[in-house]
Parts: sequence; structure tokens; C-alpha cells
Amino acid sequence: MENPPILENGVKMLALSPLLDLAGFYQPPYRLKTEASMKIEAEDEGEIIRGQIDVLVLRESFWLVVIESKQSDFTVTKAIPQTLAYMFGNPNPEKTTFGMITNGNDFLFLKLVRQPTPQYGNSRLFSLINPGNELYDVLGILKQIGALIS
Repeated sequence: MENPPILENGVKMLALSPLLDLAGFYQPPYRLKTEASMKIEAEDEGEIIRGQIDVLVLRESFWLVVIESKQSDFTVTKAIPQTLAYMFGNPNPEKTTFGMITNGNDFLFLKLVRQPTPQYGNSRLFSLINPGNELYDVLGILKQIGALIS
């Protein structure tokens, strides 16, 4: 925090990797993909959005967590549209998709349900700046998401 910005790869190494390890997402039955290419085509406008998912944790054909990491001086709320676009790319529309956005300081969770009508919700913003250690809360939420699909 003293020498911002920490770039995206630094955020992944310093913040995401330890959390994913502690949440158990590096062990079976989970599979980890990094920098997964994504091509999404919006049917109503024919617009093509291209990008890369920073970290994708899979269990069978179910997408557990789509994590979008941004550099440390980037607000996580600006990544909501991009993350939702990736979450819509889940090839199983009947499955709920969970997402997390972080810049290394702040964490925001998303949940997308696509059937019968697409709806998403978000958590409150968890921040390392807030009093107390909200990193434990973030880890707890990751563990709850993992438990939901076990």
C-alpha cells in the first residue's frame, strides 16, 4: 500500500494465491485455470467481448469462482461489468456462478443466477483498511462457496 500501484500479477501472487490455497481450491476435486481466454457474444446486439479470466476454479463442469484481479489503485466496482460478462460465459446456464473481484486491498463477491431470469447480487465490500481483519471474512466466504458445491 505504500508504493502503489501493485500490478495485476502482484495482486494475484500476494492476495489471491494464499487465499485460494487456504480455501482448499488448489486440491482435488478442484481444477485451476489461469488467464483463461473468453469469447462472449451478446445475442441481442451481436457485440463480441474478448478478454481473459484471471483465475478460474472449476469442479467438474461447474464454475465455482471467477476471480478478476486488478491493480491495487483500481476500484473493484469498475470490474463488475467485466466479471459479470465472464460469469455469463459459464457454459452451464442452469448452474449458479460465483465471482470475486479484488485489487489486493478490497474484495467484492458476486453471485449470478441465469435461470429463469438472469439476476446477480453482490456482497458488501470487504477491505483491509477497515478495522479488524476482514481477510478472515473473505477466506470464510471462499470456504462457504467451496462447501456449497461439495
